[in-house]
Amino acid sequence: MKLADLTWEEVAAVCTGGRAVAIVPVGSVEPHGPHLPLETDTAISETCAARAVPILAERGITAVIAPSVPYGVTEYAAGFAGAIGVPPEVLTPFLRAIASSLLACGFAHVCFVNNHLEPAHDVAVRAAAEGLAASVACPLTRRWGRTLSDEFKRGDCHAGRYETSLVMAAGKMLHGKIDDLPPVGLSLAAAIKAGKHTFLEIGMTRAYTGTPSEATVEEGDDLYTRLVAMVVAEIEEGLVRTSGRETEPPAAP
Repeated sequence: MKLADLTWEEVAAVCTGGRAVAIVPVGSVEPHGPHLPLETDTAISETCAARAVPILAERGITAVIAPSVPYGVTEYAAGFAGAIGVPPEVLTPFLRAIASSLLACGFAHVCFVNNHLEPAHDVAVRAAAEGLAASVACPLTRRWGRTLSDEFKRGDCHAGRYETSLVMAAGKMLHGKIDDLPPVGLSLAAAIKAGKHTFLEIGMTRAYTGTPSEATVEEGDDLYTRLVAMVVAEIEEGLVRTSGRETEPPAAP
């Protein structure tokens, strides 16, 4: 269910009972190699949200997907065409205002689903949720990151096998043949810890790292299973924190 498709009366009806959740996909407009679209991070967040809705419904939680926020902090992509970002001091109050408005409409909880993994962006998104009936589902959290692929754990996953698999599984078109892209063994995580500040400084001359040529739809679907489990858990736990009501355990398979 998409919020933008509903009338105001339908939104009021959804929120009756104080159990509805609003999911806000968050991403970026940022280069992702020569083969993935600028909307990659947003598309991944949107797909996570869409796949989480029926699982939440099985657990007695009505979830509505709010319009996405496609702009984020994109300082690492500086120097590449298509890097269109906003500073953290703009993003945080903007997201906070969205969450506050959704809560005022009657939603019991708001969950930001974020798959743009730039550290400053993650901090800005989390700051927007502080003190509100809101949570953040993002694989930068160690709890969730350790459930993902080896490439993700190494940190050489920007537009690599990890993100390319997710984009393929989301049904998005690739630009060109990924078979022609050589592996780039540069860890973003290690470079960030070493004090590097841009893709170019790290050596990512084509705005990707990892092995996109190994990406498959099957791996993307498996990764979505793990990312959706993250979204569902963050929402369930968020409802417990903000309303004090436990959710029903999932039915046995």
